[in-house]
Amino acid sequence: MPTMMRLQRHGKKRNPFYHIVIADGRAPRDGRFIEKIGTYNPIPNPAEINIKFDKALDWLQKGAQPTDTVKSILSFKGILYKYHLLKGVKKGAMTEVEAEAKFQNWLTEKEAKIEAGIQGIEEKKRNTKKDLLEAEVKVNEARSAEYAKQRKEIEDAKVKVAQDAAAAAAAEIAEKEEKVVEAKVAEVVEEVKETEKVEETKATEKVEEVKEAEKVEETKATEKVEEVKETEKVEETKPVAEEKKEENKETK
Repeated sequence: MPTMMRLQRHGKKRNPFYHIVIADGRAPRDGRFIEKIGTYNPIPNPAEINIKFDKALDWLQKGAQPTDTVKSILSFKGILYKYHLLKGVKKGAMTEVEAEAKFQNWLTEKEAKIEAGIQGIEEKKRNTKKDLLEAEVKVNEARSAEYAKQRKEIEDAKVKVAQDAAAAAAAEIAEKEEKVVEAKVAEVVEEVKETEKVEETKATEKVEEVKEAEKVEETKATEKVEEVKETEKVEETKPVAEEKKEENKETK
C-alpha cells in the first residue's frame, strides 16, 4: 500500500485533538508513523490547523495519498492548489513565476475569505451574546416581576392577617366592653328596682301612716261629736230639771 497522510487521534473523550502524520498504509490508525507534519484541532470555530506547508507538499510530490479529512485540510491551506500549479509548471503550461503569482492571488483571496468568515463568526458570536444577554435581562425582569408579585402577595397576606387579628381583637374587646356595659346596666337596673322597691315601701308606709292619721282624726272627730251630743243632751236636760225644781218649790 502507498504511504498515507492521515490523522492520528489524541486528546480526551469528547475533546479530540489530531496529529497530521505520514504513515505506512498498512499501519493501524493510531500506530507508528513516519513523520508528523502538523496538528488539527476541530473544537474551536474556525478550527485550528497548523501544518508544515513544504513538508506536506513534498510528501504529495512523493506520492503520499491523503485521507478525505486530510485532503480537505490540504485544500483549505492551499497545498493541493500549489501542488496542482507545480504540476502545470512541470508540464510547461506556465512558468514558476506565473504559478507563484497565481498562488499568491489565491492566497490573498483565501485570507480575505477567512478573515470575512472570522469576522462573520465574531459578529454572530456578538449577536448571540447580545441575544443571550437580552434574553437573560428579560428572564431577570420576569423573575423580578414574579418575585415582586409574590412579595406583594405575601405582604398583602401579612396585612390581611394583621387586619383580621386587629378586627378579632377589636371584636373581642368590644364584646368584653359590651358584657361590662350589660353588667353595669344590669346592676343599675337592679339598683333602680331596689330603689323603686324602697320608695314603694316608703310610700306604702306613708300611706299607712296617713290612713292611721285619718283614722285617729276620724276617731277624734267621732269623740268630739259624741261630746257635742252629750253636751246638747245636758243642755236639753237642764231646763227640764229647773222646771221640776220650780214645780217642787211651788208644791211646797
